[in-house]
Amino acid sequence: MAEQRDKWATKLGLILAMAGNAIGLGNFWRFPYQLASNGGGAFMIPYFFALFFLGIPVMWIEWTIGRYGGKYGHGTLGPMFYLMSRESLKPKSALWFGVLGGLLGFSVSSLLSSYYYQIIGWSAAYTWYSLTGAYFGQDTYKFFVGYISNTSAVLFFWALTMVLLGIAVGQGVSKGIERWVKVMMPALYVFAIILVIRALTLGSPVKPEWSAIGGLSYIWTPNFSALSKNFFKIALAAAGQIFFTLSLGMGIIHNYASYLGPEDDVALSGLATVSLNEFAEVILGGSLAIPIAFAYLGPEKAIKGGVGLAYMALPNVFMHMPAGRIFGAFWFLLLWFAGFTSAIATYNYLVAMLEEDIHIDRKKGTWMVFVWLFILGLPIALDKTLLVLTDMDMWVGSYFLVLLGFFDIVVGLWLFKPDNFWEELHKGAFINVPSWFKPIMLYIAPIYMLILLAGNTWNYAKGGVFTLSPAYMQDLVKNQALVSTTIGYAKHAVTVARGMIFIVIIIGAIEAYMAIKKKYKEELEKNEVIIKL
Repeated sequence: MAEQRDKWATKLGLILAMAGNAIGLGNFWRFPYQLASNGGGAFMIPYFFALFFLGIPVMWIEWTIGRYGGKYGHGTLGPMFYLMSRESLKPKSALWFGVLGGLLGFSVSSLLSSYYYQIIGWSAAYTWYSLTGAYFGQDTYKFFVGYISNTSAVLFFWALTMVLLGIAVGQGVSKGIERWVKVMMPALYVFAIILVIRALTLGSPVKPEWSAIGGLSYIWTPNFSALSKNFFKIALAAAGQIFFTLSLGMGIIHNYASYLGPEDDVALSGLATVSLNEFAEVILGGSLAIPIAFAYLGPEKAIKGGVGLAYMALPNVFMHMPAGRIFGAFWFLLLWFAGFTSAIATYNYLVAMLEEDIHIDRKKGTWMVFVWLFILGLPIALDKTLLVLTDMDMWVGSYFLVLLGFFDIVVGLWLFKPDNFWEELHKGAFINVPSWFKPIMLYIAPIYMLILLAGNTWNYAKGGVFTLSPAYMQDLVKNQALVSTTIGYAKHAVTVARGMIFIVIIIGAIEAYMAIKKKYKEELEKNEVIIKL
């Protein structure tokens, strides 16, 4: 079975695919609005802490788990977790860790895609609006609100993105995914650097007190007071952003790594993926949306811009630069491709699940996934307030990612056994990971994640997040909705989001259970390991 699986054609293709997977809208869309809504400099303190103590270790863990699972012909988390758990547990007990991994991987890939693909559609729309000059001379805040209220436009650009994703994934790993990223990732860096230079030379185009430098000061001035008041909220948001931007806790790093050979390097490759992403996010992404928003929208609107911040701020650059329509079209097109190369990974995870667990042909499975993701995304596309998206991102884009990362460590290190993991990590490695990283992986990272999860669970309970209290609804409407709405509608939107999450979790658990039982039926019946490579 393993020999029939697709493989990466080149080492460069693998690195660019992993970078394309990580470098996407999380860098240029999500990072700025997470920064803005979490105190700027207050956010950056736990952000860098999470990068070192969570991001890098979990990246190595997920690459290692993925390559190990690929050796057995698996590209999804359920069977991978089951195989590694068998090192410490009997197969019947290991099965439940496999089910847990499978339901989390399926849920995150499905639910994240349901709203992430919408944002990619926004980029496609703004490519067209840049070419036609639709937003030129307009208030870009009001223009964006007008776009998300235009249901036909939202549906068209989202559906277009979905169709092209289906075509790319249907072509396979080496002939589809790898060919796309080899062209688009280098181009993305070039245009991002050009735009950063332009953004930082804007001065104060609207009011003397509004400047791009003020935006940079907001980002890079440590704000310990704001951090101390909302530590768990900001720390979880920072950890969630690290997981989101590096594509950790989603199952897709595991999936891409599963297409490696058993001796292909994961140590240096994992570190290279982190480095490429962080340069794109902190240096490039951090120098675009917020500084531009401070210069053109003012600090108050910049901080409250929410999920639409990048699409309200960046058009102002193109309105005030030579050949702005062309530069704007190229930028949003490349932003669309950045999101596209990330979206391919979540789409491919679900297709691999059908292909490997149920033995459905890749092309047929691709369009089955298309229908599934279209159904999931429709409530979000039809919601003009973005409240369904906002609540979904709070759970999936932060909480679930950290939760899955925690179980990566439980299974990949503790149940697989630390010495086994360390040996597996260094098979074919181009670098030796320092031994002092081992206790970080074994103790510091999981304890830190448990503290974040426990603290935020407590805050959610106290703040009425679970019960949808009137105070929580009022706060959600006040701070998140871009168009006028009521408390009643907000409660309906959040209920829809929670209902989607619950249904997807149930389906993911059933699928993982059936897939593992089917492949490892004999050893589960005998409760002893039979298949061992």
